[in-house]
Amino acid sequence: MMYQNPIYQRVLLKMSGEAFKGSLQYGIDPEFLVSIAKGIQSAHALGTQVAIVIGGGNIFRGMAGADRGMDRVTADYTGMLATIMNALALQDALTKVGVDSRVQTAIEMKAMAEPFILRRALRHLEKGRVVIFAGGTGNPYFTTDTTAALRAAEIRADAILKATQVDGVYTADPKKDAQATRYDTLTYLEVLSKQLKVMDSTALSLSMDNQIPIVVFSMEDPANIRRVLCGEPIGTTIQGV
Repeated sequence: MMYQNPIYQRVLLKMSGEAFKGSLQYGIDPEFLVSIAKGIQSAHALGTQVAIVIGGGNIFRGMAGADRGMDRVTADYTGMLATIMNALALQDALTKVGVDSRVQTAIEMKAMAEPFILRRALRHLEKGRVVIFAGGTGNPYFTTDTTAALRAAEIRADAILKATQVDGVYTADPKKDAQATRYDTLTYLEVLSKQLKVMDSTALSLSMDNQIPIVVFSMEDPANIRRVLCGEPIGTTIQGV
């Protein structure tokens, strides 16, 4: 069955930084980034307003730095800078495929991006621009998943689309357990009670409190963004009872 019309008017797309590595071991693969940008372009062409939050794990992950002996606050701020690098790279790729976008950061960097101002972000979305939120929440101890849930609530997004390296939420790690099965749907409380590795508890609680559904799907095929927007039953949907 072919789906043509979007079921969401405004979404927050959460992507892991690891996706930006492509075939590389570290950093940003420009060719793969353009393919991601084309997937976003295809989804954006439907008329849906798209905002994006990106992790920084392809460059630096705050928790990993802290685990290796760095001060946690310093490590988290370093991770925030990695998300800004990814955001600027994605903006460049979006420009190459003809999509107008803006980067807004929670940490002020006037020479390269706008500061996060909610009203300005909403105005960009209404004008058909993609808005990329970078720099996390601007505070240590908060993940980019929590940033995604927070920004989604602030912009009143209809859903959070969480693009990952697997095609949904499983009973166990499908790469380690051949018997693992995928959930089609889950409630927020089920995710919390089963301790499924989807988002951290703060992000899930924010999503639950604001009744924002989360769709977890694979980013290996960038066309999946459009499929999710159009309501194709791929991945795992997390919502209320």
